[in-house]
Amino acid sequence: MTFTGLQPEAVPALMTGDVIANPTVTGRSDAYLPSPCIQNHAANLAFLPDGTLTCVWFGGTMEGMGDISIYMSRLAPGAARWSQPERMTDDPAKSEQNPLIFNAPDGNVWLLYTSQTSGNQDGAVVKCRISADGGKSFGDARLLCDIPGTFVRQPIIVNSSGTWLLPAFRCVGLPGERWTGDADTAAVLVSPDEGKNWTMTEVPDSLGAVHMNIVQLDGNDLVAFYRNRFAESILSSRSRDGGKQWSAPQPIDLPNNNSSIQAVRLKDGVIAVVYNHSNASMSDARRLSLYDEIEGDGQTPAAPAQPSDRRKAIWGVPRAPLSIAFSTDNGASFPRHIDLDTGDGYCLSNNSKDAVNREFSYPSITQGPDGVVHVAYTYYRRAIKYVRLSPQAIA
Repeated sequence: MTFTGLQPEAVPALMTGDVIANPTVTGRSDAYLPSPCIQNHAANLAFLPDGTLTCVWFGGTMEGMGDISIYMSRLAPGAARWSQPERMTDDPAKSEQNPLIFNAPDGNVWLLYTSQTSGNQDGAVVKCRISADGGKSFGDARLLCDIPGTFVRQPIIVNSSGTWLLPAFRCVGLPGERWTGDADTAAVLVSPDEGKNWTMTEVPDSLGAVHMNIVQLDGNDLVAFYRNRFAESILSSRSRDGGKQWSAPQPIDLPNNNSSIQAVRLKDGVIAVVYNHSNASMSDARRLSLYDEIEGDGQTPAAPAQPSDRRKAIWGVPRAPLSIAFSTDNGASFPRHIDLDTGDGYCLSNNSKDAVNREFSYPSITQGPDGVVHVAYTYYRRAIKYVRLSPQAIA
């Protein structure tokens, strides 16, 4: 689909949830999920046990603010409209972000998300709510991981021995400075007892590798893909023992702009990854950090930082186009990609109230039992856009 010049302020009128055939791409349909929020970001898709497709995301006025909560919308089997969203969290003192849904082997459905104060990601913890009725209702929120600075984004994987692997990343604060992502690393939260207890395993030499996304291959073989804080290339590492040990992340042949990605292994064995086909070498657009607009939030200013020659996380690289790439060699290379949305991807501000942002970002991808591929992503930070693709549409 080519960029049509739609203005950000026009997006709310489209947020009906209606799934409509795309007139320019055969086998593709689009929808903009309904939401009461000014800003909507960080979608994750998952099917419930009854075949309902769910999308969870966070919404409010601006990422990091106390009114940011988790929302869920549903697309019932055979339905042509997404439901009105349910507000799944409501802590007015916390910014609740990066939700995901996990269908546990015992039939329970888990909602996981992060909880932080303002822009202080190095203080974030991971919380969860559990459903015993297939995702129709959820129990009270409880703490899953209280290690400060623990963030999640990607789905839980159950390995061949039944161990749960929750990919995570560590938002590391540096003395005298507010968090900007310069020192973040990757880790895996491991549960051998179906979520009752968790331990953290660090990924070696993973500075700058975040949003770890684990994809199961065959047997004990796993591959993981990562967002790159330094906005160069998507990173990848592998485990040969079911996720106990991981190789150090290395760049692959896809660019990354320090924005989220997600990958899935399709039924034919092809790995598909959704991402922005851009990096820092393609643009000189820069911003100081993710939370520029809420730096003046009444907190005690940090002490002046000491001069440092460390690498700095890069923010502000345009978040466009939104693309899908395909690998037929278990993620070693991605020689083919297609674009889902194109535009200038302007993301030097998170200001949705004034309709400033024009990014396509934070995509999620899953495949249904009928082979149809489903994608959801942030559209201008005003809406969550949903795209349904028949096998022919991505052939």
